Amino acid sequence: MTMGAPLFSFIEGIGVLGPGLGNWTQAGDVLAGRQPYRPAPTELAPPAILPPAERRRSGTAVRLALGIGQQAVDAGGMDAADLPTVITSSSADGHNFHAICEALAQPEPLMSPTRFHNSVHNVAAGYWSIATRAMRPANVLSALDASFAAGLLEAAAQVSADQEPCLLIAYDSDYPEPLRTLRPIAAPFGVALLLSPQASDRSLARIEVGLAHAPVTPMDDAALESLRRSVPTARALPLLHAIAMQSASTVVIDYLDDLQLQVAVQPSARPGTGG
Repeated sequence: MTMGAPLFSFIEGIGVLGPGLGNWTQAGDVLAGRQPYRPAPTELAPPAILPPAERRRSGTAVRLALGIGQQAVDAGGMDAADLPTVITSSSADGHNFHAICEALAQPEPLMSPTRFHNSVHNVAAGYWSIATRAMRPANVLSALDASFAAGLLEAAAQVSADQEPCLLIAYDSDYPEPLRTLRPIAAPFGVALLLSPQASDRSLARIEVGLAHAPVTPMDDAALESLRRSVPTARALPLLHAIAMQSASTVVIDYLDDLQLQVAVQPSARPGTGG
């Protein structure tokens, strides 16, 4: 059963980084079954779009968020400086948090200023604005394991209300032990979606986002289903699969305990390609 009026938008670009997934072109081939899925460590390069000083200070979360954001913007052919953003993560930079806890546990705790400013939840938004000179609003969200669904709902609502494109950046980084035992995120994973109220010759799909009481859509591939379950942002995988298949379908994504996010996907008449 669906609830409320759905929110419509077009997906103009996608960015993906995760274990064994280096960009949307490759991920699309894997999700469509054209290539086998081979899990491997997530490869995160220092963001070339950052000035050298900030690039050196960037950690796992920033490298992940900026990497997927740049992929999506490049694929959509838009200027990042002109785009409002929604950035969502269940827990931001786990490695930085671990390092802070180690420092505070020492007999004489000393806190690095870089560690401190990288500890805030909106750190990715700050680095994104520095890298792209973006002056548009950035909404930064966290809803634990529902963070991707909350971010997609917010971005789709902004596109519908403002009738202008919006960039969604969703990511999660893993935690080292002993925090990993308490918050077992399997690996860094991120997905960015560039949403627009109008179709273009780059459009990948048209989506309708709404709330529903319905069973969540799993992944048929066991390894991809394990990834979907073990990283909050990877709850996006059924949606990415539907887009990669380029066939009309409806997927249901984890949101709240008794309420899910339902996304109807209609392929573009002129399918685009990723970056």
